[in-house]
Amino acid sequence: MQPAIALKQKLSRSQPVLGALLINQVSLELVEVAINAGLDYLILDNEHNSHNGPLIADACRLGRLANFPILIRPHRTDTQSVGHTMDLGPCGLLLPMVESAVQLDGVRDGLYLPPRGKRRPGGPGNRWVTEFNYETFKTQVEDHVIILPQIESPLGVERAQEIAEHEITTALAVGPFDLSMRLGKGGEVGQPRHREVLQQIREVARAAGKEPWMIGNGEQLVGDGYNFLCIAEPTLLLEQAIKTLVRKIHRVASGETNQPG
Repeated sequence: MQPAIALKQKLSRSQPVLGALLINQVSLELVEVAINAGLDYLILDNEHNSHNGPLIADACRLGRLANFPILIRPHRTDTQSVGHTMDLGPCGLLLPMVESAVQLDGVRDGLYLPPRGKRRPGGPGNRWVTEFNYETFKTQVEDHVIILPQIESPLGVERAQEIAEHEITTALAVGPFDLSMRLGKGGEVGQPRHREVLQQIREVARAAGKEPWMIGNGEQLVGDGYNFLCIAEPTLLLEQAIKTLVRKIHRVASGETNQPG
């Protein structure tokens, strides 16, 4: 699982590691665009959108062949769902709404073959290995898989230390909007209490020797001390870019060319 190994190596250098989350659209062309744009990884979202299974598998296959990390956010984190998601061939998972180490024990059962877990591997995910035996799955897949548990609730914040310290946790992630809603801040992610909690999560992550992961404005997040970033949802980024272009064209047409862009 060389893409996962390479991504972990980048994280160890304490430099910005940049990715995107594909929620509204998934396509092989977007994977190619991400690679050409210089991103370090992609996450395919199956929590908020049920993308076609074969398409997801093909995107993971392209990532595997291009040595580019493709992760999946599954709809659920139970053992069976995790095993099914891993069968599609990602090199890691972004786990929604994680609230305890016990929950991660169930995820571990879906990740690992017996005796460490309960996974029954199949599908395109088998292409990661050169031989079908326990030792090969362990050394070529299980030992390198990337797991990002998302803290999205006050209970998750309360148990952040046990989540960060769990053996399968690669980095400690946050779902900033959902967390804000559950903190009673109505999705206003810049509120002082919200920022205080995010700082607390960052400190817990680093005390456990794990990087904190965050989604949002990349420049602001780097300034806040994050290195592991998700900086865009491509369709939203495209909409914003088109809006900016439309405004510029209208200003040129109206003779307002001396105003800042």
